[in-house]
Amino acid sequence: MKCLVYARRDPASSIQKNMKDTSHIIYGRHPVVDAIQSGQTMDKILLQQGIRGELEKEIRHLSKEFGIPVQYVPKEKLHQFAKGNHQGVIGFVSLVQYFHLEDVLPGIFERSETPLILLLDGVTDVRNFGGIARSAELAGAQTIVVPLKGSALINAESMKTSAGALSKIPVCRENSLAKAIEYLKLSGIQILASDLQGEKMIYELDFRQPVAILIGSEGEGVNAALLRQANELFKIPQVGNTDSFNVSVATGIMLYEAMRQRSPGFSLNA
Repeated sequence: MKCLVYARRDPASSIQKNMKDTSHIIYGRHPVVDAIQSGQTMDKILLQQGIRGELEKEIRHLSKEFGIPVQYVPKEKLHQFAKGNHQGVIGFVSLVQYFHLEDVLPGIFERSETPLILLLDGVTDVRNFGGIARSAELAGAQTIVVPLKGSALINAESMKTSAGALSKIPVCRENSLAKAIEYLKLSGIQILASDLQGEKMIYELDFRQPVAILIGSEGEGVNAALLRQANELFKIPQVGNTDSFNVSVATGIMLYEAMRQRSPGFSLNA
């Protein structure tokens, strides 16, 4: 299944590129509302702190209906992205369409593929996200699952770092990673979590079975509550004194091990 790239309209509002964040933005009440209602996929919406009334209610209702993260920020933050009359609201338009796990997973089984899924908890750096997507597509992972809040934007920089992989591999955005994990486990998929306290080494696990790999942020790692949901914890061996591998590099190692084990002729007893 390929992730469809949205053909974007150019609403009457101003759409511009910000030098710090290269994802397209739309500002102004009516342009943002129109974009959502017309099917534009939004990464997030910024609302000015203190805004009340019909605007706030409408944006909050639409964001809940369409699963769009909303952040309340000071007016000065909005001015960084839009010099014009933003009316207290800015929308970030995603470069790809997001999917839901319940729509993607059945297709994997229908194609008689063994699921290899990535669950990203708190990966917010766009370059790391793009690098992970690149490795995932090359290693045969079928989808990447991210939380509704606390995930990297899919913008021009992440697309570039992914070398086009983000236009090929579906990204599922879920309200709750915990519920996504429950759904995967009920579907017969083992949850393997990367953690420095894991007792097993990565090469001791069986990646030939249906698996979802749970990966945390560089600073915090995987959330403790999510770790408790995992079937097994593992770590990647290292000999140096640096704290840990970069999250994108670590994910590449995990995916390579899965690909190696799934290659013809591989035996765990060899």
